[in-house]
Amino acid sequence: MPWGLFRHENRQKSERSKRFYARVELAYTFIDFSAAILFLAGSVMFFWSSLETPAIWCFVIGSVAFAVKPTLRLFRELKLEAMNDEEALSARE
Repeated sequence: MPWGLFRHENRQKSERSKRFYARVELAYTFIDFSAAILFLAGSVMFFWSSLETPAIWCFVIGSVAFAVKPTLRLFRELKLEAMNDEEALSARE
């Protein structure tokens, strides 16, 4: 994997990286549940034509949430890699 991204050991290198990983996983799970609930609500709303516009908005917002998920994962991995670089530099000093 390029640059050491998506390696399990990056998550376990320090207490700081473990805490960061846990916080991002919590956010990731919240986004996942939010997107699923929005899609379910939007689907149910389509049974009534009067709720068509809110249903569409649920799908749009749910789609944005699904798009945020891979963005959050990439951010997490880049940040973990940067944390490893910081720790390596401080160990050399």
